[in-house]
Amino acid sequence: MGDRDADRAAPPCPTGRPAPGSPTGGDMTAERPRIPTRERAPARPRPARSGGAGRSRTARAPGRRPSGRSGPVHRLRHLRDRLRRAWDRPLTAYYLILGSGMLLTVLGLVMVFSASQIQALRSDLPSTYFFGKQLLAAGIGAGLLLLASRMPVRLHRALAYPLLAVCLVLLVLVQIPGVGHAVKGNQNWIQLGGPFQLQPSEFGKLALVLWGADLLARKREKKLLAQWKHLLVPLVPVAFLVLGLIMLGGDMGTAIILTAILFGLLWLAGAPTRLFAGVLAVAGLIGALFIGTSPNRMARLECIGATDPGPQDQCWQAVHGIYALANGNWFGAGLGASVEKWGELPEPHTDFIFAVTGEELGLAGTLSVLALYAALGYAGIRVAGRTEDPFVRYAAGGVTTWITAQAVVNIGAVLGLLPIAGVPLPLVSYGGSALLPTLFAVGLMIAFARSEPAARAALAMRQPRLRRFYPGKRLARAGRNTMRRRAERPPSGER
Repeated sequence: MGDRDADRAAPPCPTGRPAPGSPTGGDMTAERPRIPTRERAPARPRPARSGGAGRSRTARAPGRRPSGRSGPVHRLRHLRDRLRRAWDRPLTAYYLILGSGMLLTVLGLVMVFSASQIQALRSDLPSTYFFGKQLLAAGIGAGLLLLASRMPVRLHRALAYPLLAVCLVLLVLVQIPGVGHAVKGNQNWIQLGGPFQLQPSEFGKLALVLWGADLLARKREKKLLAQWKHLLVPLVPVAFLVLGLIMLGGDMGTAIILTAILFGLLWLAGAPTRLFAGVLAVAGLIGALFIGTSPNRMARLECIGATDPGPQDQCWQAVHGIYALANGNWFGAGLGASVEKWGELPEPHTDFIFAVTGEELGLAGTLSVLALYAALGYAGIRVAGRTEDPFVRYAAGGVTTWITAQAVVNIGAVLGLLPIAGVPLPLVSYGGSALLPTLFAVGLMIAFARSEPAARAALAMRQPRLRRFYPGKRLARAGRNTMRRRAERPPSGER
């Protein structure tokens, strides 16, 4: 072996020096042997995490389908879980009531502006006459909504009896000649002076809801609702008194809505089925009597499902309402482009504003309106079902019954499924007397949604966030401290 082979054969010294007995001996100047380096083994590929972003396409076996977590089924389940969590949040009802109420009111202003221009010009009035009055009513109604949403529940209960008494007095005044004012055969108006009129029957709906809810809540606290006489008296007699005063004026549509409110209150109070059958039979007999004695109401009943105006054009309005919806197609002719409002469709801005909405906004617009009413109804049912306060349960259920029943009657008449009852579409149709109590009722629902314990806790947790935008006293205190520091700071140059 040569010297180089001997050097390679010598084991390396841990200290870096040659070992004793090596050919280099103790010579420190000799060439130091090289330490052989270990060759690294090829790195093993790391297993990819299941469902992670680091999974490579080459690691997947050919023809293997993705796991359920990354497939469309998993995404649909994840979306369903997110929607369920969103629906279960404590402020969901609050936002649904506020959002749907405001959207319906704004949509109503837009549609009243579009549908009432031709009617105003035909009456030698400015084109924005009806829109201006509706805008004023919406402004006052927004103030009532804000006031009702901030009022405590006990104050709403305190308003029940005074509001009912005022409505009964106004309904009696309507029937006095010289005080009451008749519009198209129905004497349900009081002239306030100038172009403003008041329809007390619209406020009677709100009065019946508040008074009936307070009455049933007091009897429930005393455990008297198990007895028939306490369940029916005095709720049913007072409701029939209001119905009789309204029917004297000829307003059959408002009487139907009040009957629906009465049935809703009785159902929430736990009335048995046979009691419902008895009250419904009495109401049906009274309704048949009033309809049979009025040729106008009989003609409206005959127009259900009509496709031809008839020999004397008695179904003209119902048929042209269907024509307006048919002209709208999927997405409508556009705002202001309705043809039926040019004299063909009577009352396009009040009773048949849904038909104009369908013609100008199409099926998409009408389905949006239905979705908003469905959201408002769902939120009302949720508030009534989750509360422990009996007054809140009865009042929320009564308001929900009122708004949904009135929307069903109006839309059913436009679609030709129900007789034309002459009731406005809630929050959308023209009429300040109908808009003001409805907006107050929406504010009442908002107050009930805010009064839930979970909702109160959620709103209390958001108070610090609001203080960052509206700091109030903190901002003034910070300003005073800043001015104080500026006054104590020495002028420039003095240090």
